[in-house]
Amino acid sequence: MTPGPGFYARRLAQAGAVLAPMAGYSDAPMRQLAAEQGALWTVSEMISSRGLVLGGESEKLTLGRPYPGEQGRVVQLFGAEPDILAQAVGRAEAWFAPAALDLNMGCPVPKVKGRGGACLLQTPEVAYDLVRAMRAATPLDVSAKIRLGWDADRSVEVAQGLAAAGVSLITVHGRTSAQRYTGEADWDAIARVAASVAVPVVGSGDVRSAPQARARRKAGVAAVMIGRGAVGNPWLFRALATGEDTRPDARERARTALRHAQLHVAFYGADRFGLLSVRPLRKVLHQYLPDHPELREALVQVNTLEDVERALAPLWQGPPHPAPRPGPPPAEHEEHVALSAP
Repeated sequence: MTPGPGFYARRLAQAGAVLAPMAGYSDAPMRQLAAEQGALWTVSEMISSRGLVLGGESEKLTLGRPYPGEQGRVVQLFGAEPDILAQAVGRAEAWFAPAALDLNMGCPVPKVKGRGGACLLQTPEVAYDLVRAMRAATPLDVSAKIRLGWDADRSVEVAQGLAAAGVSLITVHGRTSAQRYTGEADWDAIARVAASVAVPVVGSGDVRSAPQARARRKAGVAAVMIGRGAVGNPWLFRALATGEDTRPDARERARTALRHAQLHVAFYGADRFGLLSVRPLRKVLHQYLPDHPELREALVQVNTLEDVERALAPLWQGPPHPAPRPGPPPAEHEEHVALSAP
């Protein structure tokens, strides 16, 4: 059953952290691992509203498609046209059963210029119209993820406008769009936003450990969102949900890396060549085992599940994995912009 309003308030009553939307990373397998370890909620890779409405996409779009039984997943949309976004909200709700909808106002990649993302920080009044259109299209919570500004800090002004437009939650990444991912996230600026609006504020930027996350909570945020720090480390969510910071040993981390590959194959199925490929995980798997650099060369060259097993053999020993049931092939017209966390 589709959740109703109040999702964010219910989840924020619990301890923990949030998995950030990261194109090319926060897909269904990664979301599943984070959710199992206690993430408050997860956010999909961003989806083009025009792609959903005008691009021939369907419920088979892997960017939005949930894994079996998935709950607590927020679908993030980007766009700059209120009527298109409103229609996209309806389709996302019908096809993907999200817990809430999020507006991307933070993606700094030039190829989305003029189509939403961080460009909206230059014309925030457009973003307020987008939020109102999204809210009119769904009973679910609507949130927005912003940066501090385009090239200067306007975050308090923008956050107050978003709150007035009716968002249920605001996530703030502590950099401007011009900074991209350089320098350090400004958590003092995030704290000013949190103090300026009545809606909950989630802080994002440069959180790579549980002690860091706990320290960032002192900025007055309702929760911390973790992106790159969670790649290869879903146990970070367990630590923040339970207070137990014990890091798994290399054997458990190797087993989880293998399971990530198994989930990948089961979710995506065969590629266009008919292969059960794990090539997209080349950038991920070695991050489970940063203390074993001798495995990196093999892990960044894997093609199949068997390659992953062989690469991890020095650390992981046990019975052969059960053959995964292939999922449906990817949608033919799916749009996927490869980005880092917005």
